[in-house]
Amino acid sequence: MSRRALGALAAAGLVAALAACATDDPATPAASSSAAAYPVTVGSVTLPAQPVKIVSLSPTTTEMLFAIGAGGQVVAADDNSNFPANAPKTELSGFQPNAEAVAAKSPDLVVLSTDANNVVAQLTTLKIPVYVAPAAVTLEDTYKQLAELGELTGHKAEATALTQQMKDDIAKLVKDLPKRATPLSYYYELDPTLYSVTSKTFIGSLFELAGLKNVADAADTKGSGYPQLTAESLVKSNPDLIFLADTKCCKQDLAAVQARAGWAGMTAVSKGQVIALDDDIASRWGPRVVDLVRAIVDAANKVPA
Repeated sequence: MSRRALGALAAAGLVAALAACATDDPATPAASSSAAAYPVTVGSVTLPAQPVKIVSLSPTTTEMLFAIGAGGQVVAADDNSNFPANAPKTELSGFQPNAEAVAAKSPDLVVLSTDANNVVAQLTTLKIPVYVAPAAVTLEDTYKQLAELGELTGHKAEATALTQQMKDDIAKLVKDLPKRATPLSYYYELDPTLYSVTSKTFIGSLFELAGLKNVADAADTKGSGYPQLTAESLVKSNPDLIFLADTKCCKQDLAAVQARAGWAGMTAVSKGQVIALDDDIASRWGPRVVDLVRAIVDAANKVPA
């Protein structure tokens, strides 16, 4: 499996006023806009007071923290946290975290998505609270993580409002889709070696919301959720839509897939129904998931019913 596909697998398993907060670069928010009683306990994490120095080691949690108004409390973010633009991106790695380097930031809360290098135990030994927000499997997981981060950071009201706005936006998007006698089929590309996702994954569930049929499901003989398709089987499946989640990493676009052997005759390619997604939005499960649903719905709406 390619590094790109492995990364997506690790990440996935791989938005109105508040929506704008999630999709635009927000200004650094106030430290807290809702009264919170401390100590606060979420799972195994107890904070004696509102955290004022948060280190985020995941691009998704960085986006979540800023979206709920806790961005001003984030003093350091990992080297892949590129959104929002004012996130304090540093040299810290989320894939290979170094406990000593994290501790050097003197955080009173560390938020991460994977316990690589046994970093959770190391930070706990140093008496640094750690909240783990693993890759979401469902949208409910995303909403739960937003709520828990709201509790921990003193932004419960903002987190509640954001999740409701996300739910409302997604419901409106899928409600407006045209009714079809036969659902549109799609192929979602993680990388040019044809790794994809099935309907059982977080990404796949978003396409199911939009009523699309995944051509990769049949290829998942191992039940991983991330099968690698053969070029022959993919051409034969002839999807109506192709979504490329490898535009930044691998420079894939309509012209690139047109040049692949046998692809020019596929319905999605011949009709120009190849959608170039933002790799980052497509691999994160935070507030910008609404943007991904919007891209899916917009693409489906352009195909005559």
